[in-house]
Amino acid sequence: MENVKVIVWGLGAMGGGMAKMMLQKKGFQIVGAIASRPEKNGRDLGEVLDTGTLTGVLVSNDADEILKRDADIVLLATSSFTKEVYPQIEKIVKSGKNVITIAEEMSYPRYTEPELAAKIEKLAKEHKVTVLGTGVNPGFVLDTLIIALTGVCMDVKKITARRINDLSPFGTTVMRTQGVGTTVEEFNKGIEDGSIVGHIGFNESISMIAEAMGIEIDEIKQTREPIISHTHRETPYIKVEPGMVAGCRQVGIAYSKGKEVIVLEHPQQIHPEMENVDTGDYIDIEGTPNIHLNIKPELPGGICTMAVAVNMIPHVINAGPGLVNMKDLPVPASVMGDVKKLIKERCCC
Repeated sequence: MENVKVIVWGLGAMGGGMAKMMLQKKGFQIVGAIASRPEKNGRDLGEVLDTGTLTGVLVSNDADEILKRDADIVLLATSSFTKEVYPQIEKIVKSGKNVITIAEEMSYPRYTEPELAAKIEKLAKEHKVTVLGTGVNPGFVLDTLIIALTGVCMDVKKITARRINDLSPFGTTVMRTQGVGTTVEEFNKGIEDGSIVGHIGFNESISMIAEAMGIEIDEIKQTREPIISHTHRETPYIKVEPGMVAGCRQVGIAYSKGKEVIVLEHPQQIHPEMENVDTGDYIDIEGTPNIHLNIKPELPGGICTMAVAVNMIPHVINAGPGLVNMKDLPVPASVMGDVKKLIKERCCC
């Protein structure tokens, strides 16, 4: 069996990390790399990723040309929003390749963009490929993991989950959408005009959980507040001075028949340890039985986003055509051996 051939579209913090991960795994072959920054064009992928080893794969700004290459799947790491990644997904699907995107809204695009979701579903089936949106959150902690835990419950009255995490590993897109590095006034203005959205994915995670459990949701309400820094904080992508915004405290509440049934809390900021904030993931299920899961420290956002996207590659290749989400596919597992052995043979009949 041939290696699993992959194209990586987007070589920022997440896309570059996924490419590095695959270069260290057996059975993956990166056959193309697409970047938007002109300074990366024409350079070897290994040089761009600073791996110390040349790969023979030259990074290109020409997506159309790279998508002409033979590949099994494209990992897309360019934006958070379905509207922004749809043209890219359309190109990928029409080229006959499966897609995994870490765009947060794509974890369950039927909520925010039902018309585009229907178009993706139709295109994917026409071209016999699979499209998945995933990541650590949405995609795992506050949805897939919750769904799995409810599987041992006879009934569930209410789910409350919190993810207190460190934004430091993420790149410029996440910093911008979280409002990191703004003043409080700029943050509040950004919330009003939509340029700052905080965590993208509560609506998607809640909808995925509700669909999996058969819960009818009446409405979802969200609040967003700035986390103001009292110290100097810095990442490779942003600098925050005292008095500036270091992150966003966000809450999403889903109601069914007038009662709170799913509450998701997500205070996240860069370098929380600098203000004595401990990270962690906490899931509390009120039901039969009650379940309380504590993970300390948090599942690291950057590493886990890269990992779940790469680890889902065999499941996506093996899946039937269409637009899928994490609850539709087998439980993710770390790819430790030769990934080729995880790919099912296709019937030619």
